[in-house]
Amino acid sequence: MPSHAPLAATPPPPNLLREQTGSVAVLTLNRPAARNSLSEALIAELHAALDEIADDKSVRAVVIAANGPAFSAGHDLKELTARRGDADRGRAYFAALMNACSAMMQAIVQLPQPVVAAVQGVATAAGCQLVASCDLAVASDAATFATPGVDIGLFCSTPMVALSRNVPRKRALEMLLTGEAISATTAKDIGLVNRVVTAGTERDAAIALARKVVLKSAHTVRIGKAAFYRQAEMSLADAYRYAAEVMTENMLARDAEEGIGAFIEKRAPKWRDC
Repeated sequence: MPSHAPLAATPPPPNLLREQTGSVAVLTLNRPAARNSLSEALIAELHAALDEIADDKSVRAVVIAANGPAFSAGHDLKELTARRGDADRGRAYFAALMNACSAMMQAIVQLPQPVVAAVQGVATAAGCQLVASCDLAVASDAATFATPGVDIGLFCSTPMVALSRNVPRKRALEMLLTGEAISATTAKDIGLVNRVVTAGTERDAAIALARKVVLKSAHTVRIGKAAFYRQAEMSLADAYRYAAEVMTENMLARDAEEGIGAFIEKRAPKWRDC
């Protein structure tokens, strides 16, 4: 009887895919069978990828997309439930995971490069939070958005932070209190996404939008993105004082001198990103 060597186990597919098209990095959530739920591993891998991109001068914009019918169904509830058997009923694990997810969402906001979400399907709970955390968002006309935690006794408190900074208060509270899904068109109307496109074209449309930003000075975009989020948390008077300081420093940058000169001279600017 001939002996056969045991078959090598097939490695699981990666949770996150990364590719680069020109100056645009595309990060793709790759847990389609789990509706791209944000597992502990996926959160960590997405955060690590963002940290790498922050220092990568070849990347001038980022697109976050997803494989499968869902953009992201939020946290992995099976993973969370499995920890209820811990001595503390999962308290320490739940706290660590929620804080890790919150840190990853903040890394998107703090990233020097702009981030565009490409939403092809449902984006619920922390998946909706991920869209709201991105600087820009393009949605398929088949996409839907919801914060349905209230339906299962778990209010979407952390998604609420990003959602309430994107849409009017009463629209946010309606989503949070009813758990009902909204269409891509409604999401655009209330400011959760920038554009709605034909299903199947959302990734290309998001990359095209990112490429529009890529044409600008990376130095200027970095200054502007950071200033936008910082001033949004200030009083009106403080925001104007801070913005005036930012503009003064920006005026002294080489790219501002070049850009203004190019405008006056009616020619295309040559950015040096400084």
